[in-house]
Amino acid sequence: MAVTPEQAQWFQGAFTQLVGNIDKAILGKHGPIRLVLTALLSDGHVLLEDVPGTGKTVLAKALANTVDGTHSRIQFTPDLLPSDVTGVTIYDQSSGRFEFHPGPIFASVVLADEINRASPKTQSALLEVMEEGVVTVDGVGHPVGAPFLVIATQNPVEQAGTYSLPEAQLDRFLIKTSLGYPDHATTISLLLDSSNRARASAIQPIIASDSIVTMARLASEVHVDGSVMGYVSEILSATRSDKDAALGVSIRGGLALARAVKTWAIAAGRTFVTPEDVRDLAEPVLAHRIIVEPEAEFAGVRGADIVARAIATIEPPAYRAA
Repeated sequence: MAVTPEQAQWFQGAFTQLVGNIDKAILGKHGPIRLVLTALLSDGHVLLEDVPGTGKTVLAKALANTVDGTHSRIQFTPDLLPSDVTGVTIYDQSSGRFEFHPGPIFASVVLADEINRASPKTQSALLEVMEEGVVTVDGVGHPVGAPFLVIATQNPVEQAGTYSLPEAQLDRFLIKTSLGYPDHATTISLLLDSSNRARASAIQPIIASDSIVTMARLASEVHVDGSVMGYVSEILSATRSDKDAALGVSIRGGLALARAVKTWAIAAGRTFVTPEDVRDLAEPVLAHRIIVEPEAEFAGVRGADIVARAIATIEPPAYRAA
């Protein structure tokens, strides 16, 4: 069913209000906030690569409060077990039955802090839930519900004692971005308000969780012209043939971009996707899925550079509205 202009305008207004509400806790970070909301509304998850103290936990709490959902934080450590994340079945002597005790993964917004410090087995347990939306314990499936967003973090500075996420697992994240340090004016505002240590807790809900599910369903119905999908396909091919790429973007990455650009378009009040939407999201959606040749990586080439070259060399199509 095609999205109507009225529905697109409603979506744009709701999206703008969501960004503004979260911005009360995370000042001056409209770009990253929009990306995180895009992931939430595109049935995806986010990887934040940031140094400590940039507001990752505050972002997760503020988002959960904004959508009237639940929030949990899992501190990943080398001794963390998969059951510490997903939950465990315990025998209840009084009833004579096994009962499932849900883990912290059962929340609307889950902050997986320093995910690369946990063992690969525990990482895999989290990523399986992210992909399937179901926790399976002793052969019984337990849905985590909707909306469901995992915000995983990595510290790009400290690598000692960590387990780097394999490329196949990085591919499971819809978007990779960072908050970064605030600018000068924002820093002054935060310092003047230093006594306020509960900025996220003060955020009030402005939308029901059920409405987030409705918005996600509406975003999935945004029109995409075949020429725009052809543009996406050419970008994927260009990343695979780049001289500095050991491995380009898979079709999973292309499908992720196709979902994300629909949300990005309707968040701008449009009922159709344009090539500009593709260019806006190409780097945060595709760059972390590329494996750079070791020599090129040593010379400073990043996945984002390969995506930028692909966009620069491919002529965008002329598009038309639905």
